[in-house]
Amino acid sequence: MTYARIIGTGSYLPEKVLSNAEIAERIDTSDEWIVARTGISARHIAAEQEKTSDLALAASQRAIAAAGIDKADIDLIIVATSTPDMIFPSAACILQDKLGVPGCPAFDVQAVCAGFIYALSTANAYIRSGMARTALVVGAEIFSRILDWNDRSTCVLFGDGAGAVILQASEQPGILGVTLQADGRYQSILNVPAQVASGEIVGTPFLHMDGGAVFKFAVKALADCASKTLAAQGMSHADLDWLVPHQANVRIIESTAKHLHLSMDKVVLTLPQQGNTSAASIPLALDAAVRDGRIQPGHTVMLEGIGGGFAWGAVLLTM
Repeated sequence: MTYARIIGTGSYLPEKVLSNAEIAERIDTSDEWIVARTGISARHIAAEQEKTSDLALAASQRAIAAAGIDKADIDLIIVATSTPDMIFPSAACILQDKLGVPGCPAFDVQAVCAGFIYALSTANAYIRSGMARTALVVGAEIFSRILDWNDRSTCVLFGDGAGAVILQASEQPGILGVTLQADGRYQSILNVPAQVASGEIVGTPFLHMDGGAVFKFAVKALADCASKTLAAQGMSHADLDWLVPHQANVRIIESTAKHLHLSMDKVVLTLPQQGNTSAASIPLALDAAVRDGRIQPGHTVMLEGIGGGFAWGAVLLTM
């Protein structure tokens, strides 16, 4: 049997760090208020000249180096993003050009904060079917450019960054199970309801979120999704070494861990210093835990996330 296995991870965070105290100088909030409600202390903000594909490039180069492969071996590129460089071409095609690996399929996946889960699942299907052997899967975002910096309910939550993995065909177990779900009936709860028409922006180009509704839906959806993914493999929460969740809100993460009967010392948490980086948050957290030695070869890991749509999902894998 052919599996898709992660053989390298990489990440990139912009140099500029924006603290809660700096935000409090602009709007009516405080470090204490933000930390108590979100668990976030700081976030990284892309420089004016940086584009999403630039963040993706840096993360990809580090993943390629960690995997020890030649970039020419890559035969599939998928970028998960809601904040691409432009309407088209895709961030994946722009990244492909910057990497200098023309020819292979390259496309974007848009599932907001669940984007990396959707992208990784898609790459897994390509490899399991024999359509690809070595895939570069990236989550990259510059959410700071779609935030209303006068709206304290949203601007304190998000940051910029990119994470990447190299997924390769292997006879050794890698990705064990995948669950993907979506429910478009909830589209109005979390969105950026704008479009370009006749050379103008029509609608509001800023992120809108009903935080309470998102929290209520996310906790149940993530817990159910993770349990379903484990059950499909004949496994239980006791088989998990690590949970690498989307880094949205510490209360959502704690609630999900509780439902899975996991202590927080088995949960990878990067939220305090990175904020919510949407599709980038899971690969950023995964790379951090791989590089600091927490996640080791042979560990069983659950990745999961939920984003606007609503779209959500989980990937169960062996490192």
